[in-house]
Amino acid sequence: MDIGTIATVVGAAGTVAMAPAALAAAGFTSAGIAAGSVASAMMSTAAVANGGGVAAGGLVAALQSAGAAGLSGGATAAAGAIGGALGWVASLF
Repeated sequence: MDIGTIATVVGAAGTVAMAPAALAAAGFTSAGIAAGSVASAMMSTAAVANGGGVAAGGLVAALQSAGAAGLSGGATAAAGAIGGALGWVASLF
């Protein structure tokens, strides 16, 4: 197996494995958005921009949904594809 293949597999698997931890670290938790977190700052900015509410289907809502319920199959596949592509690119250097 060449280094490009290994890097692609590691990048894809790492991204899928780390996505829930990254969401929680940013403040998108199963209990809601954590006070004083990056997520709360994003929510505040989105609410101000939308006249007091967070738009359904927006970035903050999607990230909170993923933080609360986990990534959907499509989101998991997309994260794996992006991680794999980044791993492959990294193997070129």
